[in-house]
Amino acid sequence: MLGGYQFDRTRAPWWVLGALIAGVLLYILYTFIGTFVFGLFLYYATRPVYQRLVKRLGSRALAAVVSLITLAIPFMLLLAYTAAVAVQELSAAVGEDGFETLEEALEPYLDISELVSDPEQLLTSPASTDIVNTLLDNAPAYIGFFGTGALHVFVMLALAYYLLKDDHLLARWFLQTFGDDEAVLESYCTEIDRDFQNVFFGNILNAFITAIVGAFVFSVLNVWAPPAVAVPYAVLVGVLCGAASLIPVVGMKLVYVPVAIYLFVRAFMMAPTELVWFPLVFLVVAFVLVDFIPDMIIRPYVSGRDLHLGSIMLAYILGPLLFGWYGIFLGPMLLIVTVHFVREVLPVLVSETPIRPYSIDPAVARIPRDPSDESEVGPDLEAATAALEAESESSSSRELESESESELETESEPKSERERMGGGEDENGNRK
Repeated sequence: MLGGYQFDRTRAPWWVLGALIAGVLLYILYTFIGTFVFGLFLYYATRPVYQRLVKRLGSRALAAVVSLITLAIPFMLLLAYTAAVAVQELSAAVGEDGFETLEEALEPYLDISELVSDPEQLLTSPASTDIVNTLLDNAPAYIGFFGTGALHVFVMLALAYYLLKDDHLLARWFLQTFGDDEAVLESYCTEIDRDFQNVFFGNILNAFITAIVGAFVFSVLNVWAPPAVAVPYAVLVGVLCGAASLIPVVGMKLVYVPVAIYLFVRAFMMAPTELVWFPLVFLVVAFVLVDFIPDMIIRPYVSGRDLHLGSIMLAYILGPLLFGWYGIFLGPMLLIVTVHFVREVLPVLVSETPIRPYSIDPAVARIPRDPSDESEVGPDLEAATAALEAESESSSSRELESESESELETESEPKSERERMGGGEDENGNRK
């Protein structure tokens, strides 16, 4: 007996089996951590739209499919296209600076659009023939690469689909199994869920809007720009501004300020009096239309302000440095989990308030209901109290009905006994 807990030898094998299962699941999660994190991002990115569709369509499965087809898949295709454009323009920029080796390595993949636009060139060009031969020689490697990529994409979409469709079942099971009478776990999960949506949906949506605005604004500026000081690779600069907007306050300035300095240097080197006006216009327009308006007007509507901007900035910076590409999502996730543990759980632990599981008093359990009318913030956690009250009222009504039936049976029992023993009365009131 250790600390009031009596060791049960019959449970030991089950604990060992549970530990082995948990270890295998953790290994799978670690191996595909980027895939699971991006799938979680797709879930939160499409959930606000899904919550509206499920009310109109009446089917959770259909609403999940429509949400993923209309939002997640186009977003992933657009992300792939944007990456291809960025690589194309980055390759051109690197080539201009004299890094021909890198350009030659990227050239077979960057000139595909030109070859497809002219099929005859694809068949007759010696360079094209060499490319085709190279592709055929390396076909097994390419098939393996694209097959692995397709598998990861499928897992992302499947994870997002089942989270959208069955998140209420997961929330119900989790609260029933691990919930407590102080609602500490429920409060903790609710706050995490809300901030996850702010980060995954709000900030990513803000970055996406900023990238579109930046690419459009810089491309329009180039229409009136003097050729000597035109914005270099306007679309790439806009996309980088959108990506940098994930870092609050200073993010976009890390992109357009160096570009403005580059334009000022070129203007002063060529014709200061005639060209300096455009770098000034670029700097003002970039600050107002690309930086200030999205960050100060759009972000408050799509992102929450529960977290300190400095902590979010560090999470977005340190996340990719520590974990790789998926760190841009995992970093803020770890920040949110830590912050709300300190806010919601740590004060209860410090105060030594006993946290009893629902199994001690099932009447206090807050069981989530089916979220056909769920709120926009979380799937089911906030609907728990209403479901509990409805269930309590129903059980109280059943108890009252049972008590009334018992009283009626008690009152009728003596009369029935008299009728059976004495025979009752005839029509004239005489006893039989």
